[in-house]
Formats: sequence, structure tokens, C-alpha cells
Amino acid sequence: MPPHLRRTLLCCSSTLILAAALDGTAHAQSAGTNTLPEIAVTASPIVARRPAARPQRPATAAPAAPAPAVPAPTDDTPNLIDQSFSAVTSMTAEQIQRENGGGLGNGGALGNLLFDKPGITGSTFSAASSRPVIRGLDNFRVRVQENGTSALDVSDLGEDHAVPIDTLSADKVEVVRGPATLRYGSQAIGGVVSIDNNRIPMPWTPEGISGRASGAFSSVDRGGEGSFAINGRGENAAIHLDTFGRSTSDYNIPGGVQANSASRIAGGAVGGSYFFDQGYFGVALTNTSALYHIPGTESAETNTRIDMQQTKLLGKGEFRPDSAIIDAVRLWFGATEYRHFEKGIGEDGSDGVQATFRNREQEARLETQFKPIDTALGALTIAPGIQFNHQKLGTEGEAGSLLAPSETTAGAFYVFNELQMTPTFKLQAAARVDHAHVQGTAATFPADLDGPSGEPVEFGAKRDFTPLSASLGALKALPYGLVAGLSAQYVERAPRAIELFAKGPHDASGTFEIGNPNLTKEAASSVEASLRKVEGRWRFDATVYYTRYHNFIYRQETGLRCDDDFESCGSGGGDELRQVVYAQRNARFWGAELATQLDLTKIGELTLGVDGQYDFVDARFSDGSFVPRIPPHRLGGGVYLKNSAWYARVGLLHAFAQNNLALNETPTKGYNLLKAELAYTMKAPPNTLGIKETRLGIVGTNLLNDEVRNHVSFRKDEVLLPGRSVRLFASTTF
Repeated sequence: MPPHLRRTLLCCSSTLILAAALDGTAHAQSAGTNTLPEIAVTASPIVARRPAARPQRPATAAPAAPAPAVPAPTDDTPNLIDQSFSAVTSMTAEQIQRENGGGLGNGGALGNLLFDKPGITGSTFSAASSRPVIRGLDNFRVRVQENGTSALDVSDLGEDHAVPIDTLSADKVEVVRGPATLRYGSQAIGGVVSIDNNRIPMPWTPEGISGRASGAFSSVDRGGEGSFAINGRGENAAIHLDTFGRSTSDYNIPGGVQANSASRIAGGAVGGSYFFDQGYFGVALTNTSALYHIPGTESAETNTRIDMQQTKLLGKGEFRPDSAIIDAVRLWFGATEYRHFEKGIGEDGSDGVQATFRNREQEARLETQFKPIDTALGALTIAPGIQFNHQKLGTEGEAGSLLAPSETTAGAFYVFNELQMTPTFKLQAAARVDHAHVQGTAATFPADLDGPSGEPVEFGAKRDFTPLSASLGALKALPYGLVAGLSAQYVERAPRAIELFAKGPHDASGTFEIGNPNLTKEAASSVEASLRKVEGRWRFDATVYYTRYHNFIYRQETGLRCDDDFESCGSGGGDELRQVVYAQRNARFWGAELATQLDLTKIGELTLGVDGQYDFVDARFSDGSFVPRIPPHRLGGGVYLKNSAWYARVGLLHAFAQNNLALNETPTKGYNLLKAELAYTMKAPPNTLGIKETRLGIVGTNLLNDEVRNHVSFRKDEVLLPGRSVRLFASTTF
């Protein structure tokens, strides 16, 4: 194990033990029933206890308010969460397998999986590199995490960089749509995408041997995939092993094939946990490797591809001491060794490594939840936390021209307060203070950004930022099963190293990027209102939001073209790369999201119903001009027929044309995604080789074979998204 991974493990383990020891002595080890709740991702660390028998996995943790329990989402219930101050989208393992590839029908990238969800789309840069985009915000404003810890990758540095977490390894995916900065930090200013799995075995892991196996084939890319996971649990310990793999060829598009779009990914993990009366502690070691190609005119000609590998250590634990004050202490930590090589044919005509990114990063988060305090206004629960992150980013070759090696160290303290004023009404207030130190090599460019005007001047630079954030929210249970929410937030974000120090070509993304070492903090003031109903024949989740940004950081295309050096930019005659600069302007975003289901009638044992969705975001600078690369309005609906065994649905999602254009953008026409799904789940008879259930299905996507271009993508004029596809899948649990 690398020294820095070992140090992180020892440090975080010691922190957890120390925090527990300060409050009291733990109970002796016991094989008694465990009463720890399952904790779903949330923008708040406050979680209510929910007893459950140890061998069974309980549903999502209930809130403090005695609202009716919400059953765990299945194909028979919508994935709506009513007791959250933030808008949340949730997908179960069954839905992930059925909808893998989302409306696009290919790949296991998170952005593809979530592409057609209200308020969410993907960057769709390639089949493997498609990062989620939430309400028009991406990269440094959307945090991706696994089991509560950051992905610890470089996917936010460029659209061509894949997230090294594949959907084949996911048991659940949850998305916080909107700011989650108060708990997770500046990168969550737009939202959080959380992947949960049992790589760190949880207390509800069944005793004995359990697991699952799955496989699928997709026609659009002649792709095949498979995964296998197994858990073994005794009275006080459990282990986990999993492996997965996927291979695809260049995918089909209307009228042909998208050149240079093949991909290959494989990975696995080993993990273990120790359980005791008052909690658990577990770690997992994961490895992911991928080789994926980058589509596009120039990329196809140079056979551009990325060879990625990540080894990551994850840890998680919870301790519930015998205390009249402390309810629980929770810990998350992670550390990574990451590298990727950007390969292709260089200017000298040889095919090899053109750029290298290396990332060593560690993160830890420790939270303490105090027991409720009775006040004159109601029961008050307080949950403070601390967070630490250190990133050392190394670059070589053309990547060194883009961004010299940089280092970022960040720490934060935050506190959440939740007041249960009545059984149906609660308030939440939170505050956070961060500090970030960023150092690297900056450059000063000629004012006109024209190459022949002069050479950039490089210099060492250090910047310090202290972002401050605060929020206030209210949640009210109404008659007829309705829950209304209202929240307001003020959040700040420190610029990232590449926003400050970029100074050269990024061939894989087709851009020549110029940072601004004088960037200041980005601040956002937002208000959000929601109305949800998760039970009954008619279910829905409706959200409207408004956010005003001060010093919004964005990438603006200048209209100039470059080759691989600044001298070639503009009148220097370059034409391979689009020149983009990091700049700041005041902006405002507002939008709405709606998801709804209505059960119409029963047909025998089947339920016939209809569903619908709508979402949009309008983003403009203070002068009325449009923010670049904002998704269009989308409207969709479908008809479903389902019961506990069968699920069938036909739906259409229409994306309107995007004509709200930023400087140097081009219009993007609308498209229609027609999708049909059929799945059957068969419960196995007792003692059938240990098998519990088997699931078979077929999904057709883009059945109209429409030309789909994603306005969010830098390469939407060069790259079409996949055409008509049929996907067959099967899985079994034991």
C-alpha cells in the first residue's frame, strides 16, 4: 500500500476511535441485533434512528417527523423522496440495470445513465466520458462520490476525462439537484451524484453468502458487459468481492458509424467490515482501468484515446456511544492513486502518449450528531462536521502545457441544526466556512489573446480563499399526503487550479484553454420551492428554483483558433483547437422540474398508468446575454403496465431546439427519444441453488433513429449521439 494511503487510513481510524473515547466507553462486543439505519445521500447529515433486524436491509431512513413510512423504491413505486429539504432523484439497482445508458442506450457512464432525468443531463463527450450536468452546471460545480467519498479523479478538469466509477458497480444512485455545498463543499454548488454499493459491507448485509451476477448486450455498439458481486457475513464481520467489465465498438448513428467511439472498462473491489453493538467500521480497495476513444473530426484522424487507471482506498464507519449527549459519530475517508495517458498520433506522425495526468488525492469527513434537545419551540438536533481534502495534480507532455503541476489543500467546518417544531413542520439552518490554498504556475497573456502579439509570461502563483456559506429551509406536511418545502442558500466557491492556471492546449477536448490567476470567489444566492406527493394513485415531484451568481466563472469561446502553442492562435494561423478563456460575470439561473405518475386502472393483476416529465433552465448574464452550453427545454411522457413481476413502458422524450446562444455558439436542433422497456422478475422456488430471483429484460432506445446532438457538449457539431439500439439484459441474486 502506498505510504500516503496508509497514513490516511491510520489517521482517520485514530480520529474515529478518539472521538468515541472522549464521550464514553463502548459496550462489549455482542452478536445482538444491530439497529443502525440505512443512510441515504442527503444535503443534511441529520439522520433519525430506525431499528431493523440485522439480516434485513431497511428502507431509506425515516425523518424525524412521524410521516407515513415511504416504501423502498421498486418498479411499482416512483423514486420520489418527500422528506428532504433538497430535490433528490433516486435509482435502485433494478432500475440502474434496466436503464443503463439512459435514453442513449450505450455505455455505463453516469452522465448517460442520468441523461433523461428531470433537471439532469450528461456531457456526452464520449461513450465512457459523460459526466452528469445538473441544472446546466457541470464539472467543478457537481460533486460525484462513491459511498460518501469523492470520486478522487480528474473528470472535472476536462469533458474527455471519465469518472472512474461504473454503473455496473452501483446498488443505488442518488442525485441532489441543487446546492449541497453546506455538507460537501464548494464542488457541490450545483449538486451531488452519489453512488452507493456494498463494497464496504453495511450492517444490514445478510448473514451467510449473498450476491448477484448480471450481463447485457447492446446492438448500437455491439457491446457486452458483465458483473459479479459476492458478500460473506458472519456474526460480527463481513467481506465483499466484486468484478465487472464492459467492451463496446464504435457506435452506430443515423446513416453510419461514429468513428473512434469504442471503449473498454474493467474493475473490481475487495472490502470488509467489522460490526459491534454500537456501530461498524469498514474499508474497501477498488481498482478501475479503462481504454476509451474520443470521437470527433480531429480525434478520429489522430486515433485519440485515453488509457486510465485508478486505485482507491475507501473507508466508512459509525459509532453510537452510551451518551446522554451524542447520538452518533460518523466517518468517511478516501485516498487515490490515479493516472491517465492521452494517446494518439502526434505532430511527428508517431502514435504514442501525448499527455499524462496524475492525481494523488485524499479526503476525510467526520460528523457528530447530537441527541435532540427539547426547547420551547420543539426538538432541536445539532450535527457539526469537519472536512479535509488534499490534491496533488501532476501533468506531463501536452498536459504540462495545459496545466503545470499544482497542489490544493482545503479544510472546512460546518454545522446543521434541525428544529422539529410540530409533527408536521420542521426547520433547518446550516452554516459552513471553508479555506482553500491553491498553488501552481500561472501565465499572463496579451490582452487581445492573439498569438503574434507576444509570448505568455509564466510565474509561480499561490492563492488563498475562504468561502462562507449558509442555508435555511422549511418542510411542511400537508393534507392529502402532500409535502411542501422552501429553502434559501448563500454559497461561495473557490476557483479550481485549472480555472486559475490553465495556459495551453487540451487536444482530447479540442480546446486551447487560458486561465485567469486573478479570479475571485464565486457566490450564489438561491431560493427553491417544492411540492411532493409520494403515495397514492397520483404521485409527483415539482420544483422551481432561482439562483443569482456573483462572479460566475465560465469558459467563453473567443472565436479564435489555435494549434498546440499560443503563437499559433488567431492571426498565427492555427485551426485545430478552439480558444477558450476562463472569465467571470454576474449571472442568474432559474428553472423548473416536474416528474409525475398516475395509476389509471387495474387490468387483472397489472396496473396501467401514465407518467410525464418537464424541465428547463434559463441562464443569462446580467446584460441579458446567454450563458454557454445550457440544456434546452425537455418534455416527455409515457404509458406503463406493471406489477411485482412485470414492467413494461413506452415513452417519448422531446428536447426542444436550443436557440438561446452565447457568444460564438451555434444553434442546436431538437430531437425525439422514443424508448420501450420490458422486464420480468421471477422469484426462485426455495432451495434453488441458493438463487433468490432472476430478472430478464429488453430495452429499445432512440427507436426513431433520430439525429441527437447535445447542446451541452463542446463537440455537438462534430459528434452525434447513438442511433437506434436494442439492449438485452439479465441478472440474478443469490
